[in-house]
Amino acid sequence: MKHKILDTSKELFLNLGFKSVTMDEIASKLGVSKKTIYKYFENKTELVAAVTEYMFDTVSFGIDTICELKMNPIEEIFSIKRFVMKHLKDEKSSPQYQLQKYYPKIYASLTQKQFDVMQVCVINNLKKGIEIGLYRDNINLEFTSRIYFNGMVGIKNIELFPLTDYSMNTLMNHYLEYHIRGIATEKGLQELKKQLTQK
Repeated sequence: MKHKILDTSKELFLNLGFKSVTMDEIASKLGVSKKTIYKYFENKTELVAAVTEYMFDTVSFGIDTICELKMNPIEEIFSIKRFVMKHLKDEKSSPQYQLQKYYPKIYASLTQKQFDVMQVCVINNLKKGIEIGLYRDNINLEFTSRIYFNGMVGIKNIELFPLTDYSMNTLMNHYLEYHIRGIATEKGLQELKKQLTQK
């Protein structure tokens, strides 16, 4: 039952936002009483924390699986983007914004975990790209991985990039192109063009 609650809550939170969804709506969607949910989660904040942890673990596992496929680094970045978009439903309700505003402690903890995982993933991607000649060999790995993370967080700021003007998928494509053009060799740019045609 706990897994079912997490799954249903995740769907509702992603579609409608963390603040907007009530415990009544979750119970109704599950066809159970609120008491059943409270058996597993003391309150909504505890449920939100568990759902974000669950989403983080699911996405991290998926990214690890993609990295094990040994694609070229640019193809890998776009495959990860497609996987994340599928799982986060194009973030139509801006869940990150609501999480940051209404559950700042959960947001801060999640952001730190995302940073730790992404640092390793991005630095490995950069090293691999340099090795096979897709990225320039004079890039600063630490700086590039941090600026990449900062940009990824930044494009989810709905005050800067209103959802009425940009879909998350469009923003991600623009950002990945921006990132890769800054570090790619001529060979890397050819691979980037190929990936951009696939969306």
